Amino acid sequence: MREVIAYNWPQYAAGIGTAVVCAALSGRLPRPSRAAARAGAAAALGLLASATVATWLVYDRSELYDYDWLDALLPQPPAAHLVVGAGLDEAGAPLAARWPESRQTTVDLYDPALMTEGSVRRARRRVPPSPHALPGRPGALPVRAALADAVFLVFSAHELRRARDRERLFRECARALRPGGRLVLVEHLRDGANTAVFGPGARHFLPRAEWLRLAAHVGLRPAAERRIAGLVTAFAFAKGPA
Repeated sequence: MREVIAYNWPQYAAGIGTAVVCAALSGRLPRPSRAAARAGAAAALGLLASATVATWLVYDRSELYDYDWLDALLPQPPAAHLVVGAGLDEAGAPLAARWPESRQTTVDLYDPALMTEGSVRRARRRVPPSPHALPGRPGALPVRAALADAVFLVFSAHELRRARDRERLFRECARALRPGGRLVLVEHLRDGANTAVFGPGARHFLPRAEWLRLAAHVGLRPAAERRIAGLVTAFAFAKGPA
């Protein structure tokens, strides 16, 4: 939770600032406007509280980072796997520890021209990439075709804000998969649950329909799906016929 706040501190500062300004103005406004200002202050503080609690529950208290939920998405441990990050690799180390016999390749897509969110730049400064990570682009992953039994996009694909870049990335992930292999995508979704706790911040996420579209666009089919802590969705998309 502390890391998420550090990466997104301007949003927290804006929320607190909005609450302070609304509270300060409420005593100087006419009665109808005073109630609206107080309601605005309460809403800003309530949204900060709900986002902070949700972040703590998901990232500190849930099963997210033990990766045991992968058993429901992958039929067997991969002999080789590819981890694609976008400035902050949250999956490489735990997956390497989970499958020490699996050959791991990591690719870093970080490009400040494509990833315009300040949170990504701050995360990059705080957590440098692995020295083993290969630099890549959405349309050119530096790996051979049919390299891996599993490809992982863990909180990385949504950082590509342009649909065509996401399409290129999914096409490259499909190319890197062996027949029968699976793309594992882990993301918050722009849905009712995430909007309820993150408010306007949920606009940064993408709807479920977009991820299904991208998979279908490159010939990957939905094979399994798991909801984690009520706010994160893990998809497995398979290459090849059912």
